[in-house]
Amino acid sequence: MLIRNGTVVTRDGEVRADVRIADGSIAEIRPGLDEEAAELDATGLHVFPGVVDAHVHFNDPGRADWEGGATGSRALAAGGGTCFVDMPLNAHPPTCDADAFRAKVQALSASSVTDFALWGGLVPGNVDRLGELADAGVVGFKAFMAPSGIDDFEAADRQTLRAGMARAAELGLPVAVHAESPERLLPPAGSAWLDWARSRPVEAELAAIDEALELAAETGCSLHVVHVSSARGVGLVTEARARGVDATCETCPHYLLLCEDDLDALGPLGKCAPPIRSAAERHALWDELRAGRVDLVASDHSPAPPSMKQGDDAFAVWGGISGCQSLLASLLGRLPAADVARLTAHAPAERLRLAAKGRIEPGADADVALVRLGDAELTVDDLQDRHRHSPYVGRTFGGRVVRTLLRGVDAAEPRGRLLRPAR
Repeated sequence: MLIRNGTVVTRDGEVRADVRIADGSIAEIRPGLDEEAAELDATGLHVFPGVVDAHVHFNDPGRADWEGGATGSRALAAGGGTCFVDMPLNAHPPTCDADAFRAKVQALSASSVTDFALWGGLVPGNVDRLGELADAGVVGFKAFMAPSGIDDFEAADRQTLRAGMARAAELGLPVAVHAESPERLLPPAGSAWLDWARSRPVEAELAAIDEALELAAETGCSLHVVHVSSARGVGLVTEARARGVDATCETCPHYLLLCEDDLDALGPLGKCAPPIRSAAERHALWDELRAGRVDLVASDHSPAPPSMKQGDDAFAVWGGISGCQSLLASLLGRLPAADVARLTAHAPAERLRLAAKGRIEPGADADVALVRLGDAELTVDDLQDRHRHSPYVGRTFGGRVVRTLLRGVDAAEPRGRLLRPAR
């Protein structure tokens, strides 16, 4: 196949070029390719590398009624995604040993229209199982520093986190942490949405990030801090990296696009942890992102059935944002195209050592998202996730994905495969 006349988004910027695909891989990129092949006319479109979403909760097996591989991957593909990295919860059983890993691979292989990789769990009592998870093929290990809300995925205390980080360092894999300090969480002052947000202050996030960085330095572990909601959190990671700590961080579209002022209107759709912050925090986070100090952007796609997302008590409603379909679109028009590609494709693939993903270069998988830049409103009818609810419905983005190719073929049928980190 030849993708002709598109604006190809590479590491170095944008270039008008044709892309030749052979055997599912990128074979050549240059203007005016002249050979007989099936052609895809990309005139007026930008050719982005397929999104690698490093943080989703697709919950297969066990809780696919919340979100499963079939609907989750279709939503991802509709938004230009070609690979997701699934968190060890809220699947049941969680991915905390090799048997659970194999069960998840079986479920996702049968349902996913995109490729996938898996995080393993780090919980009290399973440090001696991290080796078997590494052998099975996890990209790293995820730990919660505060209660996860899921009974079968306990928070890692300091002793567990230290031991797990030391083992992960031996295995050469990163540890990802949900960074909120339980000791810094506040009792509710009421049941409104702003009460929820204020009960989980930025200080709780900063204290946990600081502790995780301290343990990473002590153990030599590679650390990844997920869904950082504040510029000050990014700053802690940046400062630690300058001291020689192997640390990275991600943020999410909901922290970049939403703020506390939106919570009353959004209601349950805006509940997440860490919570959405103030407008001032949002602006400061954008400054960190534009300065290149945020390593990657991931969706933290974490839906739940509508019955769990109803009610006026902010502390009783289940938390989680549905957003994998909007990850790429959320950044379009707000950053240069090359930066969008870096944050959503190049960087996550490189951080998790998914060697063939995240780039439009010869030898890489032919994973591309064809995007028409310009104002595009997200409607309910656009949504592909299981429950079709999103805080971004009615929002205008800076572009729309018109076609997604996985290894050179439309991402439409279950053909996803497990990806393991390169050694």
